[in-house]
Amino acid sequence: MPLPDSFLQELVNRNPIEDVASSYVRTKQRGRTSVGLCPFHGEKTPSFTLYPETNSFYCFGCGAGGDVITFIKKIENLSYIDAVRFLSDRVGIKMPDDKTDDTVSKLRMRILEANRDAARFFNQTLYSPEGRVGLEYYYSRGYTDQTIRRFGLGYAPDSYYTLVNEMHKLGYKDEELVAAFLTYRSKKSPDKVYDIFRNRVIIPIINVHGNVIAFGGRVLDDSKPKYLNTSDTLVYKKTNGLFALNFAKSSKDNSLILCEGYMDVIALHQAGFTNAVAALGTSFTEEHARLAARYANEAILVFDSDAAGQKGTRRAIALLRQTGMHIRIVNIPGGKDPDDFIKLYGADRFKLLLDRSSNDIEYQLIELARLHPLDTADGRVSYLREASILLSRLSSPIERDVYAGRLSAELSVSKDAILEQVERYKKSDIRKYKKMELSQAVRSSEDMVKKINPQAGSNIRASHAEEGLLGLLILHPDYITAVSERLPPDTMITDFNRKLYEYLLKRHEQGLIIELVFLSAEYDADEMAYISRMVQKAREGIHSPEQAVEYVNVIHNEHKLLGLNDPEQLSDDKIKEMLDAMRAQKK
Repeated sequence: MPLPDSFLQELVNRNPIEDVASSYVRTKQRGRTSVGLCPFHGEKTPSFTLYPETNSFYCFGCGAGGDVITFIKKIENLSYIDAVRFLSDRVGIKMPDDKTDDTVSKLRMRILEANRDAARFFNQTLYSPEGRVGLEYYYSRGYTDQTIRRFGLGYAPDSYYTLVNEMHKLGYKDEELVAAFLTYRSKKSPDKVYDIFRNRVIIPIINVHGNVIAFGGRVLDDSKPKYLNTSDTLVYKKTNGLFALNFAKSSKDNSLILCEGYMDVIALHQAGFTNAVAALGTSFTEEHARLAARYANEAILVFDSDAAGQKGTRRAIALLRQTGMHIRIVNIPGGKDPDDFIKLYGADRFKLLLDRSSNDIEYQLIELARLHPLDTADGRVSYLREASILLSRLSSPIERDVYAGRLSAELSVSKDAILEQVERYKKSDIRKYKKMELSQAVRSSEDMVKKINPQAGSNIRASHAEEGLLGLLILHPDYITAVSERLPPDTMITDFNRKLYEYLLKRHEQGLIIELVFLSAEYDADEMAYISRMVQKAREGIHSPEQAVEYVNVIHNEHKLLGLNDPEQLSDDKIKEMLDAMRAQKK
């Protein structure tokens, strides 16, 4: 059975979209809406829009959209029922006793429970005779028992069955352990499961809600792979998380130190830098950048100085720039990583490195100077061209002016000439970016329609009218009575729109509320995005009974042209009756 409308109505009223989204996105008021950079795709121009009146969101860049429940589903990677629980817990509402199919939700909960118990087992093993080798490894890195407890560090024995047997004792089934990526099935013996993590020190991955969602395992010797990480599961997606963010989010610095690996992060936390985080078993991604921007205004990059580290630094700069974060880069002398540097010179010296770190523009100018010989005319020209392109991407005119002045003084070139070149590149870049954004938005919209309503492509006029009408009906449910009397569901041309129309009619007949939130239980995130697109288009268009009648007429005509069962056409008298009925209902 679906959740009661009364409960969902209270849930939505207590969880305004602008309050919920503010934990993930920085938005600015724009009239009756709020806008910000979309948390679901990378962009420079804010296209993510919140609509308090309908408690919904829509992104004009990637097409994501829906109600507040859909928002939590997408951003927290949850099922519908888990998203509802998330919002219920957020405001202290008791979930009703429901009989919805929560198989996935239950498995998700069992994975979290299994991870918690596995983490406890690994930690207990670490302090047993069997785990002494792992404990000595941690001690050799300078970790204290307090740090080991804080991060829940552990050790996985060199055995195929130790964890399996322990988890079986606790009542876990093989399919639950496989789903949690704690065990695997052998192709030769599919009826048996074996421990995945063996003879490795174990680092639990804990999300911002305090749940153990995954593990990283490091070998104690030079064998490969050096690290073994949990694959994506129902509770974990490696591109969506930052290690130690559960601690770093509480830092008062309003900054995050971005490192390359777990061990550097743990060392920095032990040294007092509790705002250190790292990507989880993958290179830095757009999702990581957007996640970092939710919790801090500044990112301090402390990557290795080797070629891979420098490549990672450049990539991170490009991604973080899109979020609007201030960026600084720390160069550690001697090519050492943070862990080694702190061991040799102490936390105070590392703090000096942070304080003296350059911002991302200074860092990139230094890198450009290394690539171009400044003692030759050609080298200086090449350098200034690349530097001008770099400065053209700065949003602040003050920043552009300051750096142009610095380049002018260093290379004895007119500041005005540099700024003129910068402006030329800036205009070109703006044109390219706007064209790219528009192309991306159109492509995203088209891809979504093809996926959800594949018949729309061969029935363009009919599908546009259907979408326009359905959007109007969701915004103005009082139109439904008059429309339904003149437009039977089987007049709709495309299957998805027909079924949505039937669902709206059914809810209307039952006297139930018609809003986006009451649709999200029936439709997945992509379908909700398509429906939100309909509502958004209707919101921007004409809100009138006349517009609804026009859509109905188009659908009737298209139905006739396709040679389908010819529905009764709308005469002038019937159009007038329909308009009068809608206007009367509106009063």
